[in-house]
Amino acid sequence: MDFEFSPRVQQLQERLQAFMEQHIYPNEKTYRAQLEENKQNGRPYAGVPIVAELKEKARAEGLWNLFLPEEEYGAGLSNLEYAPLAEIMGRVLWSSEVFNCAAPDTGNMEVLARYGSEEQKREWLYPLLNGEIRSSFAMTEPAVASSDATNIETRIVREGDEYVINGRKWFITGGCGERTKFFIVMGKTDPENPNRHQQQSMIIVPKDTPGVTIVRDMPVYGYYHAPKGHPEILFENVRVPASNLILGEGRGFEIAQGRLGPGRIHHCMRVIGQAERALELMCRRLASRVAFGRPLSEQGVWRERVADSRILIDQARWLVLNASQMMDTVGNKVAKKQIAMIKVAAPDMACKVIDWAIQAHGAGGYTEDFPLADMFVYARHLRTADGPDEVHRNAIAKAELKAYLQD
Repeated sequence: MDFEFSPRVQQLQERLQAFMEQHIYPNEKTYRAQLEENKQNGRPYAGVPIVAELKEKARAEGLWNLFLPEEEYGAGLSNLEYAPLAEIMGRVLWSSEVFNCAAPDTGNMEVLARYGSEEQKREWLYPLLNGEIRSSFAMTEPAVASSDATNIETRIVREGDEYVINGRKWFITGGCGERTKFFIVMGKTDPENPNRHQQQSMIIVPKDTPGVTIVRDMPVYGYYHAPKGHPEILFENVRVPASNLILGEGRGFEIAQGRLGPGRIHHCMRVIGQAERALELMCRRLASRVAFGRPLSEQGVWRERVADSRILIDQARWLVLNASQMMDTVGNKVAKKQIAMIKVAAPDMACKVIDWAIQAHGAGGYTEDFPLADMFVYARHLRTADGPDEVHRNAIAKAELKAYLQD
């Protein structure tokens, strides 16, 4: 099993790291200050100026749309090649957007590139690829257990040359952003279909369509995550052209499986990048603080946590690289157990490492003086995003038990 990266990937790693050192880390305080200024001006969901400025630099340097494997649209990298790049970008929560590699746009671009009509590509994909707009993916609902997506109740009903959408969604990442121009909405077009996985469809809904109401933003551990937000959204008799349906009626789950495999890899690599940075911050803190007459770095409990952090991070990284390679060589369907494994392992690992880093920083770890509290919120939410741990563990167990339960 060879995870050695090609010269091209190694060069991209070096260029990304240099960009992070030169432009991202020095502007973390600028980002927070500009975000706060937007809030004070009554526009918390407006774009942050430093991000727009850095996007121009990243694009000029060719560090743009790195996640797309199709050379027609992106860098033409495999999942395995993109994985270490996603890790670097993940070290700062907002930096993926600078390179036009941020969720949920990445998943939506993949959907439109692979399943969208030419009309849909012209109207929505190309502006996304150019970083001109942003988007959201609307699946989760408050009234049902959305971990089983067949429960979703939003209706998508054909009426002549239009579809009418009625439903309520929540925790729709990016939905509040002023630059977000459309949602890809998952709902039922054929609720009576005996095949529960052919009841669902996906459709493009422009954000400014009459009947679309942002009810409220949803806090995550008290964070509202401007400028994106995670709002509750009401779709009430929303009418869109029939041409906005993606791929065809009953194809929603098919599209979702194509979208979620790579997306889970991206999330896991980003959170590994956060864990790496948390470990670095932890080590610096331990080396600089003295308690009870000795540097914290010399105390056994902290050495144990540093060692465990390194073990856990490397274990998670190798699991992700293995899953990435399998997706590239045998496909997402065959690699579904490995994808489920990393979706459980990586966020769980990150929660532990970031928590230890917070503990090492004492009261400062809870503040915005350090990025750790934000990191912990992201890592913890990832244990439910793109499927909760319980669903993935069940899938892993079914795969393991299959051979033993057959007659």
